[in-house]
Amino acid sequence: MRRRTLLQTGALALAAPRIGRGQSLKILRHIPEADLAVLDPIWTTANVTRNHGFMVFDTLYGADTNFTSQRQMVAEEQNDGQDWTFRLRPGLRFHDNTPVLARDVIASLTRWASRDSFGQALTEASNEITAPDDRTFRIRLKQSFLVIRALTNSALIMPERLATTDAARPVTEVVGSGPFRFLPDERIAGVRVAYARFDGYIQRDEPSSYTAGSKQAFVERVEWNIIPDVSTAASAMIQGEADWWGPTADLIPQLRKSPRVRLETIDTTGGIAVMRFNHLHPPFDNAAIRRALLPVVEQAEFMTAVVGDDHSLWRDGVGFFTPGSPMASDVGMHALMSPRSAAKARQALDQAGYRGEKIVLMNPADLPDVSTLAVLGADVLKCAGMNVDLQTMDWGTLIQRRSKMEPPAQGGWNMVFTSLNGSGTMDPAGHIGLRANGRKAWAGWPTSERLEALRAAWFTSSDVVAQHAICEDMQRQAFQDVPYIPLGQRFGPYAFNTRVRDVPRGFPLFYGVKLA
Repeated sequence: MRRRTLLQTGALALAAPRIGRGQSLKILRHIPEADLAVLDPIWTTANVTRNHGFMVFDTLYGADTNFTSQRQMVAEEQNDGQDWTFRLRPGLRFHDNTPVLARDVIASLTRWASRDSFGQALTEASNEITAPDDRTFRIRLKQSFLVIRALTNSALIMPERLATTDAARPVTEVVGSGPFRFLPDERIAGVRVAYARFDGYIQRDEPSSYTAGSKQAFVERVEWNIIPDVSTAASAMIQGEADWWGPTADLIPQLRKSPRVRLETIDTTGGIAVMRFNHLHPPFDNAAIRRALLPVVEQAEFMTAVVGDDHSLWRDGVGFFTPGSPMASDVGMHALMSPRSAAKARQALDQAGYRGEKIVLMNPADLPDVSTLAVLGADVLKCAGMNVDLQTMDWGTLIQRRSKMEPPAQGGWNMVFTSLNGSGTMDPAGHIGLRANGRKAWAGWPTSERLEALRAAWFTSSDVVAQHAICEDMQRQAFQDVPYIPLGQRFGPYAFNTRVRDVPRGFPLFYGVKLA
């Protein structure tokens, strides 16, 4: 069953003004997927905040386009298996002109580890993390661990005075040591965010590659102009008023006709759309009720609704690990690939004890693709016999509310639709969707001793064959616990003004970009 008409009428279009700033070879004009409602990339996993974070902050290690870890802020490291010593590069400075010291690193690692699943695992595997001097930090392990992997693209280093703030609350002051400075005085909520090149950034000698290398900024400014209405955003691209945007699928044919626009796919791992449950409260605290929805979810239907009929832009048959990655498998996939049946789902819900409890489903109207998933998801749940309360809000409100553990009646929620980055779901290391350590997990807070035990076993196994077998067991267990339901993988292209060149591979990264 196709629900394109329902989705077109259900999604809310918000008007936005045209971009009025004149062109400049030194200014890169970007239209982000949503407003930058939260400035703290440690507090939220929202992609728009992640993109902001990699402009402003630097990391200890980065990953190149082959996902190989490379030194970034670290100059050298030594280890004997259990004790690791790291030496920072000389001359690193924050945007407020204070030096980057080892104690800043320790505080940043501590704050990151309180929120991140990989950071939590590193903490659990460590005896202590200390700073013997201003340029040295040391990690003493209890057992072998993927230390370099953990420190790659992980903690975004900020000054100690900010990193020691309570991680349960987002920081609002943005001071990093990355290639761009955040300009707080130019931020207008819902309208614009601006950044200036940080001339004090010390580049590495290697060329930029994904999140590693020189990270050289070739533009003086980057401006994010928030345009929620996709038609207005498309018009800005066609008229040359914007340089970079991630279009919705229905506007791609129109953009292809413009001589000012180039379409390019820069992320080959794509995004994994997911239906995420809140495991803390009824009815989805019951694994049988979560499993009951598997027979009614059709990945192709969700992907077609969001991306369209061009199968080169999406794939179904997606499990809990990124398709094509070494840890992916077909184990348990019959749960999503067998014939779909709403009647079977209704029967399973009844047997599991569902009695018509209200499902609070959050719908971000200003994020069209996610809103499409939510509106379609609400219809799917209703077909299965669930009582759905689709609550429409903006994305900033959603990510704030998503962090609430209170019951739905007290401002919480039952279900949310979002996307996981394919680069982050290739194995258990940084896979936030499969972390199942209760209230320390990603929003949704699943608990599964079996998933956690398998994840721990994966970390201590250095044999790829054994690791793959563990991931098969994890996927088999995930279809029992159902921390979320994968809805397919999409590879949406970005639209670029033809003056933009040398765009890095991966998610939107603004260093290395040149303007003709």
